[in-house]
Amino acid sequence: MKKRSEIEEKYKWDITKFCKSDDDFYKRMKKLSSKMKEIKKFEGKLDDDDMLFECLEKSYAFEKEFGFLTLYSELSKRVDNADIKANVMCEKLTNLQTLYLTYSAYIEVEIASFSDEKLKALQKNKRFKNYSRLFNSIRRDKKHILSKKEELLISKLGNFLGGFTDNFDKFADVDLDFGEIEDKFKNKHPFNQSNFSVYAESDDRTLRKNAYKRMNGKFGEFINFISNNYASDVKEVCTFAKIRNYKSALAKKIYGEEASEKAYYMLLKKVRENIKILQDFYEIKRKALNLDRVAIYDTFAPISKMPKQKFTYEEAIELIKKALSVLGDDYVTLIDKAVKERWIDVYPNLNKDSGAFSWGCYGATPVVLCNFEGNLSSVFTLAHELGHAMHSYYSNTHQPIQTAGYVIFVAEVASITNEMLLLDYLLKNAKIDEEKKYYYDYFLTEVRSTIFRQTMFSEFEEWAHATYEKGEALTRESMCNKYKELNDFYHGDKVEQIDEMQYEWARIPHFYSHFYVYKYATGMISAINIARNILKKTEGAVEQYKKFLSSGSTASPITLLKRCGCDLESEEIYDDVFSYCKDYVKNMEKLV
Repeated sequence: MKKRSEIEEKYKWDITKFCKSDDDFYKRMKKLSSKMKEIKKFEGKLDDDDMLFECLEKSYAFEKEFGFLTLYSELSKRVDNADIKANVMCEKLTNLQTLYLTYSAYIEVEIASFSDEKLKALQKNKRFKNYSRLFNSIRRDKKHILSKKEELLISKLGNFLGGFTDNFDKFADVDLDFGEIEDKFKNKHPFNQSNFSVYAESDDRTLRKNAYKRMNGKFGEFINFISNNYASDVKEVCTFAKIRNYKSALAKKIYGEEASEKAYYMLLKKVRENIKILQDFYEIKRKALNLDRVAIYDTFAPISKMPKQKFTYEEAIELIKKALSVLGDDYVTLIDKAVKERWIDVYPNLNKDSGAFSWGCYGATPVVLCNFEGNLSSVFTLAHELGHAMHSYYSNTHQPIQTAGYVIFVAEVASITNEMLLLDYLLKNAKIDEEKKYYYDYFLTEVRSTIFRQTMFSEFEEWAHATYEKGEALTRESMCNKYKELNDFYHGDKVEQIDEMQYEWARIPHFYSHFYVYKYATGMISAINIARNILKKTEGAVEQYKKFLSSGSTASPITLLKRCGCDLESEEIYDDVFSYCKDYVKNMEKLV
């Protein structure tokens, strides 16, 4: 794998928009450190409107500067997790943020002490118009906000807790060495997390099997450490949910995002009701691959004889622009802007984060991390992450800092909508049946990965938290056994498993972002619904979608999606989307 220094500059993101250099980072951090104590002068005085307004303005100014410093330090680390200087910057900034939280812990507590009448009056006050959502949120959260002394204590604990994610990231991205794997001819191939998807899509069944066994088996070698690390993370989350008077960690997460338990359990119910879609897809794949029994490592195997497509980064960008042109010239122009201004870190390099993400802060354009391998999967990943970036860009340019940030519940909608529009473009331009078969397979594989698989992950995650909350032990054996049980149910008895699959849960980084994974599934449900309306040219569909992208957190995520015609609390949306998926199964079956 190439070193960072061997990657051309035009394929690296430009993080100088956050800080000009490491020296600039430390100068600004020092300045922030000297000024942030100013926030203490407002303590005990927030019942005065002038003092309240000044305090809130200063706190958001600090938040904005922390955003710039966080992005600079974290992005420096993410492209080289072994970079000691970048790791030191992150650690020093974390310490400073923890200190700031101790200074500002009183703010929410004092505002929560206001009467409902005063909070409602502040919401109507034009001077505080940008803080209306904040006041509404505090009104909702009153019963979960603790005393000033307790909030101060919790803020101080932040520097000692929450390191389980970093433990996992450094272990998975730096310490693990996956070595080489063999193909059917005994040829050896270098193997890592970035190229796993390439081998999973190989025509060589031996190579596919070895990729699955090595990837999951390698994490299995360290299952004691990973099990303990994840269990500790679960315990922390559950403990703080209890301290804040929530009935469960899941309830806390859903409540905090103004999401919906009804939508969460509706998803689980409808996915289980439609599990046959997934198993019918595997049966089609078995026939297409001419196998007696399909195995878990065959799930990404190609069934089309269409030559493998290989794309340069530049070709991928042009293809994405054509597919997303249905969203208007302004959207396409933004993609050009992202390339020209180097928002995107394109290729894998030694010690770079695996996978992909988009990140941003208020006052600067967002960034995208990819590990572009040139296959179609990489093109879809690029389109996906650009969806996140565009969502951030639209929200940041249309909203003040107080309401620009959107909650995670809606974070996957824009990204998957991009994928759905790209897929539709490819299908419409397919010239032969083999090409259509390829795209049907791709769509159903995405449904498998994003709706069914992420819901399975969510069931595992809910079980893990509930197990601890019931006072039962979270052990290596219980976690591996539960994951195997879920894996067997979702894939059915016709799919051959391998022993190493019991360890798959141990390599999923999103488990450390608690109750994130189910939002991929609701995100895809929403995205299919929105994309279909756009492609059918439903009146106002594009305009409503762009309003959604520009809305930040101006309303609850359930409300924002309803405005796009997507009601996740209604069975109708799920039934419509799963009916659409069944049509894909039927169309694919005709071609096999």
